[in-house]
Amino acid sequence: MKKSHINSLYTSRDLEARDHKDSLPGSFPYRRGPYETMYTHRPWTIRQYAGFSTAEETNAFYHKALAAGQKGLSVAFDLATHRGYDSDHPGVEGDVGMAGVAIDSVGDMKRLFHGIPLDKVSVSMTMNGAVLPVLACFIVAAEEQGVPPEALSGTIQNDILKEFMVRNTFIYPPGPSMRIVSDIMAWTHRHMPRYHSVSVSGYHMQEAGATPVQELAFTIANGLAYLEAAREAGLNVDDVAPRFSFFFGVGMDFLMEIAKLRAARELWATLVKERFQPDNEKSLLLRMHCQTSGWSLSAQDPLNNVVRTTVEALAAVLGGTQSLHTNSYDEALSLPTDTAARIARNTQLILQEETDLCRTVDPMAGSFAVESLTSGLVEEALALIREVDAMGGMMQAIERGMPQRKIQESAAARQAAIDSGEETVVGVNAYRQEEAGEAEVFDVDNRKVRDHQIRELALLRSNRNPQHVSGTLDRLREAAGRIANRSASDQREDSQAENLLQLMVDAARARATIGEMTSALEQEWGRYRADSMPVTGVYRKMYTDKSEIMEIVEEVEEFARREGRRPRILVVKLGQDGHDRGARIVASAFADIGFDVDLGPLFLTPAEAARQAVENDVHMVGVSTLAGAHRTLIPRLLEELKQAGAGEIAVVAGGVIPDKDARWLKEKGVLEIFGPGTRIPDAARKVLRFLAERSGQFPQEPDNS
Repeated sequence: MKKSHINSLYTSRDLEARDHKDSLPGSFPYRRGPYETMYTHRPWTIRQYAGFSTAEETNAFYHKALAAGQKGLSVAFDLATHRGYDSDHPGVEGDVGMAGVAIDSVGDMKRLFHGIPLDKVSVSMTMNGAVLPVLACFIVAAEEQGVPPEALSGTIQNDILKEFMVRNTFIYPPGPSMRIVSDIMAWTHRHMPRYHSVSVSGYHMQEAGATPVQELAFTIANGLAYLEAAREAGLNVDDVAPRFSFFFGVGMDFLMEIAKLRAARELWATLVKERFQPDNEKSLLLRMHCQTSGWSLSAQDPLNNVVRTTVEALAAVLGGTQSLHTNSYDEALSLPTDTAARIARNTQLILQEETDLCRTVDPMAGSFAVESLTSGLVEEALALIREVDAMGGMMQAIERGMPQRKIQESAAARQAAIDSGEETVVGVNAYRQEEAGEAEVFDVDNRKVRDHQIRELALLRSNRNPQHVSGTLDRLREAAGRIANRSASDQREDSQAENLLQLMVDAARARATIGEMTSALEQEWGRYRADSMPVTGVYRKMYTDKSEIMEIVEEVEEFARREGRRPRILVVKLGQDGHDRGARIVASAFADIGFDVDLGPLFLTPAEAARQAVENDVHMVGVSTLAGAHRTLIPRLLEELKQAGAGEIAVVAGGVIPDKDARWLKEKGVLEIFGPGTRIPDAARKVLRFLAERSGQFPQEPDNS
């Protein structure tokens, strides 16, 4: 359902046409909320997703946030941790501490929560790939704080299917990855009754470009797949479903986002009842956490983002979320500063304390527009879920690339709408402020953080019992081998006899590191590599002003006639950053314009990217970076190209790069920086002009900037 599907006028006839049936909050199908009283009894929980640098620095931030009114903690881990690497691994030198907190061991986890009573503060952890060792370290850290597993509350994301679709912080292939999900559901059911064992995430789908219908359908379908996996592992639906939570993104389509959250509850209740016939009514309740959109934040005139976040937060509240994270206005530039984080948190406090939002349940109920949109989303999402069912379920749909392709196509179409001006983004493609000042940004010294982590790892390894550690890792590896060699029909009996999370807890107690525990399974299961083919044809087809696109196509054709071949560009992600929406859109759009485009596989080192650039004989490498590793990895790429005798290959970069870093990278030899909000036609023209000038096709124009 698109913006164009919103009518200019709604009346009671729209509800009659959709056979709308009124219901009460706390009653099936829970459209109006999972609880009878909602915020009139207790407001939503204020959470701020945070983590940066070291455990010690993040711990200090958590203490300040809790003192300022935050009610629960949401941990952001760095990309090295997400991908199961210790901080001293050579493949993560640019990622340590940059997009979250670096956690290598139980010791780091204890420092992260020092002075925070884990039996009183709920902790949400966004972790999927390395979910087993991270959760094990959390359990042991709490245990050594004097808090047993049964007293812990919070959520572990444990949503691996979404990683294969959009976010890409996977480690193992889909089959064994789903076994991990089942083992966590089983162990937490027995030992952590207050803890949510799965948080099914649509947020990252929206960030990758999914429409509301796609986010809704694929999120619900993933949740159903996890319930089916639990059933196959011998668990009853009532053992696990009541402790599922859901995580949705909330963007700027205000009415649509309210309707989406209401539709999600109705869809989940209806389908779980239909397919699993639970005895416990709580199995039908969809409880959710929401986060305002990161993609909607603009680097241009960033104070506009305060308004965007407020509008999105209001939509989440009117949609009935149980907890909420509000993004900081500067997150299109860097990690949030203290000032920006305080404004984001206070946004929620103002909504709770200074408005009347908490005085009535579901204030949007009965709105002709919202009710009609809700019913429409239910219908369209259900049709897409049926399409998934016809493929054999979500795992099979992902293996065939269906959800990935649909989301990538939606992302390319949305970018075309923005670039062509069909969709307005204030301060980006309309109402621009020409003389914008340079915003304050939060800096993390990546080398300092990594050196700190390496010292802690060395100290840990020198003070533990090597034989004890080896024994626990051997048992993990042997269990992984048995799982890999068992047939699907054997998995149910095996999962009950040998639980991987229990083995991880044993290894964490012995002070095995995150990387060592991950490697024990990897030796048997290997690491998964995703397809890197971009979609093509969508951007050009959806671009409103075809004449502008055709002008660039003609310029590309002229270049090819003069040069003897088309301009060729390699688009890459470096390090462990798996957020590839930007890279895929650029690759798709440049291909539609006429460039020869190679899209590199994820998780390349600078040396691997340079080697691929040379082997593919490209004119230029375009680096997409969102996770802060650009100061380390892009200069290394330039050096690797020179060492390979390919210094003539130009390098450009795009993504979240602060102005001062952009200037520094240009001094190092990067040709151009394309920040968030750059129109792809403008970027293509700049690239094409540089290549034409270098080949002598026309004289270089003076730079009067």
